[in-house]
Amino acid sequence: MVVVVPLDCFSFHHCLRNHTTQLSLSSRSTTSTATTSTLHFHYPIIQAKLPFFTNSDSFQVGRPIGTYGFINITSYSAFPSGPGTDYSLKDLGGLKTQDVGEGDVKIRLYEGRVSRGPLTGTPVTFKVVYPGRRAGGVVADALAANELNTHLFLQSSSKGIAQHLALLVGGFETTTGEQWLAFRDDGKYSVADYAKIVSERLSKSREVSSWNPFEQGVTIKRRQSFIIKLLQGVMKGVAYLHDHDRLHQSLGPFSVVLNTISEKEGSYLIPRLRDLAFSVNVRYKELDDSGQLSEGLWRRASGAGAFTQMEKRAFGIADDIYEAGLLFAYLAFVPFCEAGVMDSLSLQRLLENTFQLDLEATREYCLADERLVNAVEFLDLGDGAGWELLQTMLNADFRKRPTAEAVLNHRFMTGAVL
Repeated sequence: MVVVVPLDCFSFHHCLRNHTTQLSLSSRSTTSTATTSTLHFHYPIIQAKLPFFTNSDSFQVGRPIGTYGFINITSYSAFPSGPGTDYSLKDLGGLKTQDVGEGDVKIRLYEGRVSRGPLTGTPVTFKVVYPGRRAGGVVADALAANELNTHLFLQSSSKGIAQHLALLVGGFETTTGEQWLAFRDDGKYSVADYAKIVSERLSKSREVSSWNPFEQGVTIKRRQSFIIKLLQGVMKGVAYLHDHDRLHQSLGPFSVVLNTISEKEGSYLIPRLRDLAFSVNVRYKELDDSGQLSEGLWRRASGAGAFTQMEKRAFGIADDIYEAGLLFAYLAFVPFCEAGVMDSLSLQRLLENTFQLDLEATREYCLADERLVNAVEFLDLGDGAGWELLQTMLNADFRKRPTAEAVLNHRFMTGAVL
C-alpha cells in the first residue's frame, strides 16, 4: 500500500519506444528571468480530447504552495489470537506487524496559469516530481510517465471526461530532468486539510462552555451530509477508474482534492482524485506485463491466493476498495474528533492490528471513549449502516469486498440514512 504524506522537514523519460519529440522550452517564473531548456518526450503520447500543452512557454509559474511524498506500508499480518494470548499495550499500539518506509520520490507544488492557447488564463497547479532522471531519479521518472499516460488515457475516453478526477492540461521535462505536470486548479485543499481544519475548529469550540447545543447539533448534521457527499464523489472517481481498467493504488486523505471545505457549501462540493502515479492497468492482456510499479501489488495478490489473471484483476480492484475503506474510516473519525485524538496511521493500527478488522469489536471499544462519540453516532446512522458498509469494504477476504458501484448503491452512501 502506498500512502501520500506531506513533507514538513518527502518517466517521462523511458527507453525509446515509438518516437521522440524535442521541443524548445523556456521555464518562466513570476519572480525570475526566463531560462531556456529542452523538453524530451521518450514515450508514445496518447491524444487527449482537451487541449494539451507540452511547451513550458504555454505556462506561467507562480509561488510554491507545498511539498509531499510517499510512504510504503506493507499489508498487515494479524496478531495470533486464541485462548491464553497476551498482548501488551506496546504491541497493540505499535506498527509491530507493518513495515513503514519513506519513499525516495518527492513532490513540489506550485501555483500557475496557462498563458497561451485556448485555455489562456486557466489557473493550474504544477506538480513537480524529483529527483529527475539525470539526478538518478529512475523511480520518479517512471512515476511521472505513468501518471502522464494514465491521465491522457482516461481523458481520451469515449465516455467523456470524469468529473471526479483531476484534469491534466499539460506536462514537460526540464533539462535537469524534473518532470512538471500541470493540472487544472480545482481546489487547493485535500481531504487531509479539511479534516485537520474541522477537528481544530471542534477543539476550539469545545473550549467555549457556552456553545449552543442546538448549534452543535446542526453542525454535526451538516458535517455528516458533507462527508457522505465527499465519499460519494470519491467512489464515483474509483468506479470510473475501474470501469476503464485502471487502479488508483495510492488512495488516501492527501490524494483527494476538494473545491470547497466549507460544509455550508456542501451542495457545491466536487471531490477529485489525484496522484495517479501508482495507477495500474488491469486489462487482461496487460496483467502479464508486470512493471516496476505493480510488482508489490502482484506479490500481495499471490500471497492472498490470486494466481490466475481473473483472480489477480479481482484482487487489484478489491485492493483499491480496501484503501477506499480506510479513507472512509478516516473521514468517519478524524473530522468528528478534536485535534490530536485520531490520525490515519493510528486508526489503521486500531483497525488492522488491535481489532484485526473486526468492526463490531472496534465499535465497542470506541463507545467507551467519549472523545469518539460523534464518530460512532455517524457510523450508527441507519441502524449501523456505516459500520456495515465499512466492514464489507475492509473484509479480510478480498473476494468478499464490494465493487465501487455496489458501495455507491449502499444505503449509507446514498444518503438515505440522513
